Amino acid sequence: MVITDIISIDRTECAVDCQSKKRIFEVISAIAVKHHPELDQGLVLSALVSREKMGSTGIGNGIALPHGRINGIDDVMAIVVTSTTPINFDAIDNKPVDIFFAILVPSEQTEGHLQTLATIAQKLSDKAIVKTIRSAKTKDQIIEALA
Repeated sequence: MVITDIISIDRTECAVDCQSKKRIFEVISAIAVKHHPELDQGLVLSALVSREKMGSTGIGNGIALPHGRINGIDDVMAIVVTSTTPINFDAIDNKPVDIFFAILVPSEQTEGHLQTLATIAQKLSDKAIVKTIRSAKTKDQIIEALA
Protein backbone atom coordinates (compact mmCIF):
# COMPACT_ATOMS: atom_id res chain seq x y z
CA MET A 1 0.00 0.00 0.00
CA VAL A 2 1.17 3.50 -0.87
CA ILE A 3 0.05 6.31 1.44
CA THR A 4 -0.52 8.67 -1.47
CA ASP A 5 -3.28 6.31 -2.65
CA ILE A 6 -5.42 7.12 0.39
CA ILE A 7 -4.58 10.76 1.19
CA SER A 8 -5.86 13.81 -0.62
CA ILE A 9 -5.40 17.57 -0.39
CA ASP A 10 -9.20 17.78 -0.01
CA ARG A 11 -9.05 15.62 3.12
CA THR A 12 -6.13 17.43 4.73
CA GLU A 13 -6.32 20.35 7.14
CA CYS A 14 -3.39 22.30 8.53
CA ALA A 15 -3.27 24.09 11.90
CA VAL A 16 -6.87 23.54 13.00
CA ASP A 17 -7.86 25.19 16.28
CA CYS A 18 -9.05 22.28 18.46
CA GLN A 19 -8.90 21.90 22.21
CA SER A 20 -10.36 18.42 22.78
CA LYS A 21 -10.49 14.88 21.47
CA LYS A 22 -14.22 15.29 20.78
CA ARG A 23 -13.63 18.43 18.73
CA ILE A 24 -10.87 16.87 16.61
CA PHE A 25 -13.19 13.92 15.89
CA GLU A 26 -15.91 16.40 14.84
CA VAL A 27 -13.46 18.09 12.47
CA ILE A 28 -12.38 14.74 10.99
CA SER A 29 -16.04 13.69 10.58
CA ALA A 30 -16.91 16.97 8.86
CA ILE A 31 -14.02 16.53 6.41
CA ALA A 32 -15.18 12.97 5.63
CA VAL A 33 -18.75 14.13 4.92
CA LYS A 34 -17.55 17.05 2.82
CA HIS A 35 -15.67 14.58 0.63
CA HIS A 36 -18.43 11.93 0.76
CA PRO A 37 -21.78 13.80 1.15
CA GLU A 38 -23.67 10.50 1.24
CA LEU A 39 -22.12 9.73 4.64
CA ASP A 40 -23.82 10.65 7.89
CA GLN A 41 -21.51 12.83 9.98
CA GLY A 42 -22.97 11.49 13.21
CA LEU A 43 -22.20 7.90 12.19
CA VAL A 44 -18.62 8.77 11.23
CA LEU A 45 -18.16 10.56 14.55
CA SER A 46 -19.70 7.61 16.40
CA ALA A 47 -17.36 5.14 14.67
CA LEU A 48 -14.30 7.16 15.68
CA VAL A 49 -15.47 7.66 19.27
CA SER A 50 -16.46 3.99 19.65
CA ARG A 51 -13.05 2.81 18.50
CA GLU A 52 -11.31 5.32 20.77
CA LYS A 53 -13.26 4.02 23.78
CA MET A 54 -11.63 0.62 23.19
CA GLY A 55 -8.22 2.23 23.75
CA SER A 56 -6.38 5.35 22.73
CA THR A 57 -5.15 5.55 19.16
CA GLY A 58 -2.41 7.93 20.28
CA ILE A 59 0.77 6.11 19.20
CA GLY A 60 3.24 8.51 20.81
CA ASN A 61 5.42 11.40 19.68
CA GLY A 62 2.36 13.66 19.35
CA ILE A 63 0.69 11.41 16.76
CA ALA A 64 -2.69 9.65 16.74
CA LEU A 65 -4.16 7.21 14.23
CA PRO A 66 -7.90 7.34 14.94
CA HIS A 67 -9.85 4.91 12.79
CA GLY A 68 -13.26 3.42 12.31
CA ARG A 69 -15.36 1.18 10.10
CA ILE A 70 -17.85 3.07 7.95
CA ASN A 71 -20.84 1.90 5.92
CA GLY A 72 -21.09 3.62 2.56
CA ILE A 73 -17.47 3.83 1.45
CA ASP A 74 -15.82 1.45 -0.99
CA ASP A 75 -12.17 2.18 -0.30
CA VAL A 76 -9.94 3.14 2.61
CA MET A 77 -9.97 6.89 3.13
CA ALA A 78 -7.43 8.90 5.13
CA ILE A 79 -7.92 12.32 6.68
CA VAL A 80 -4.88 14.21 7.92
CA VAL A 81 -5.28 17.07 10.39
CA THR A 82 -2.75 19.05 12.39
CA SER A 83 -3.81 21.00 15.45
CA THR A 84 -2.43 24.38 16.48
CA THR A 85 -2.47 23.24 20.10
CA PRO A 86 -1.54 19.71 21.16
CA ILE A 87 -4.53 17.85 22.63
CA ASN A 88 -4.56 15.52 25.62
CA PHE A 89 -5.25 12.21 23.90
CA ASP A 90 -4.26 9.56 26.45
CA ALA A 91 -1.47 8.55 24.09
CA ILE A 92 0.78 5.64 24.90
CA ASP A 93 3.58 8.03 25.96
CA ASN A 94 1.15 10.38 27.78
CA LYS A 95 2.20 13.27 25.53
CA PRO A 96 -0.42 15.50 23.88
CA VAL A 97 -1.18 15.00 20.18
CA ASP A 98 -1.06 17.52 17.35
CA ILE A 99 -0.89 15.23 14.27
CA PHE A 100 -3.99 13.17 13.48
CA PHE A 101 -3.94 10.64 10.66
CA ALA A 102 -7.49 9.25 10.63
CA ILE A 103 -8.36 6.13 8.67
CA LEU A 104 -11.90 5.25 7.62
CA VAL A 105 -12.35 1.75 6.25
CA PRO A 106 -15.34 0.08 4.60
CA SER A 107 -17.27 -1.77 7.30
CA GLU A 108 -17.03 -5.06 5.41
CA GLN A 109 -13.23 -4.90 5.19
CA THR A 110 -11.72 -7.12 7.83
CA GLU A 111 -7.93 -7.17 7.81
CA GLY A 112 -6.69 -4.82 5.10
CA HIS A 113 -6.84 -1.80 7.37
CA LEU A 114 -4.32 -3.34 9.77
CA GLN A 115 -1.68 -3.25 7.04
CA THR A 116 -2.71 0.32 6.25
CA LEU A 117 -2.27 1.34 9.89
CA ALA A 118 1.12 -0.39 10.03
CA THR A 119 2.30 1.37 6.86
CA ILE A 120 1.24 4.76 8.20
CA ALA A 121 2.81 4.13 11.61
CA GLN A 122 6.07 3.16 9.91
CA LYS A 123 6.03 6.32 7.77
CA LEU A 124 5.32 8.47 10.83
CA SER A 125 8.20 6.88 12.74
CA ASP A 126 10.51 8.96 10.54
CA LYS A 127 11.37 11.99 12.69
CA ALA A 128 12.15 14.17 9.66
CA ILE A 129 8.71 13.52 8.15
CA VAL A 130 6.99 14.26 11.47
CA LYS A 131 9.01 17.46 11.90
CA THR A 132 8.00 18.60 8.40
CA ILE A 133 4.31 17.83 9.04
CA ARG A 134 4.39 19.55 12.41
CA SER A 135 5.92 22.73 10.94
CA ALA A 136 3.78 22.70 7.77
CA LYS A 137 1.98 25.94 6.99
CA THR A 138 -0.05 24.52 4.08
CA LYS A 139 -1.91 21.35 3.16
CA ASP A 140 0.49 20.88 0.25
CA GLN A 141 3.45 20.72 2.62
CA ILE A 142 1.74 17.96 4.60
CA ILE A 143 0.97 15.95 1.47
CA GLU A 144 4.52 16.42 0.15
CA ALA A 145 5.97 15.20 3.46
CA LEU A 146 3.90 12.02 3.26
CA ALA A 147 4.56 11.34 -0.45
